[in-house]
Amino acid sequence: MSQVIRAALFQTAWTGDKESMIQVHEQAARDAAAQGAHVLCFQELFYGPYFCQVQDKAFYEYAEQIPEGPIVRRFQALARELGIVLILPMYEEEQPGVLYNTAAVLDADGSYLGKYRKHHIPQVPGFWEKFYFRPGNSGWPVFDTAVGRIGVYICYDRHFPEGWRALGLAGAEIVFNPSATSRGLSRYLWQLEQPAAAVANEYFVGAINRVGVEDLGDNDFYGTSYFVDPEAQFVGEVASDKETELVVRDLDLAKLREVRDRWQFFRDRRPDAYGPLTAP
Repeated sequence: MSQVIRAALFQTAWTGDKESMIQVHEQAARDAAAQGAHVLCFQELFYGPYFCQVQDKAFYEYAEQIPEGPIVRRFQALARELGIVLILPMYEEEQPGVLYNTAAVLDADGSYLGKYRKHHIPQVPGFWEKFYFRPGNSGWPVFDTAVGRIGVYICYDRHFPEGWRALGLAGAEIVFNPSATSRGLSRYLWQLEQPAAAVANEYFVGAINRVGVEDLGDNDFYGTSYFVDPEAQFVGEVASDKETELVVRDLDLAKLREVRDRWQFFRDRRPDAYGPLTAP
């Protein structure tokens, strides 16, 4: 039996200021809801530039508490108004000096369901994230939402298979991977890793990347956001590599049981043999 949900991703360029960036995303949520979307995920650090291209403590001001801060409260009201599940990738301040790269998850009635904190933090030219973020300590939660069981894995996390697997074992049906990744560095991996994770863990993946070159550096964010199913098939077209775009696609969750019954990857795993993989 079909179990179709309509899901959306939003990729865009930096507008130049925080308030207009928030307004662009509010409009994207309204547009997604108008097209019948039930769930929408924004890009990594959605209301700011990708400031990790530089190391500047002035950008600490972009962090706020989750869920007590004004951005979560603002989008809770919007989620409630539109009846849409929202995933908000944000800069979180737990307390002064304790900062995380985090995604807040809001249900379709506006309720706050929880957050995921990015585990794997890069520190390479153009991606100076250890200057801004502590490694996540929230585990790999799966959120029971109005549209099903949702997980989040953020940007650089996608290079590490362990979190993908943890989300699958916890029952995720859709995993969103909000990102800020640039043309010269990772393009060859972008349409390889997430489809492979969808196959290995037998769920849908929504991969989101911003677009454009920002005035903080040379990173050329190449968009090409997409949904991929557990057979590594893109659901509809991949988004533009240069333009702002709202991606809205129908995902049939009934396909998950079909694929899992066929392959039985979870049945055939051997956790008893994997102990050395967790050794430092």
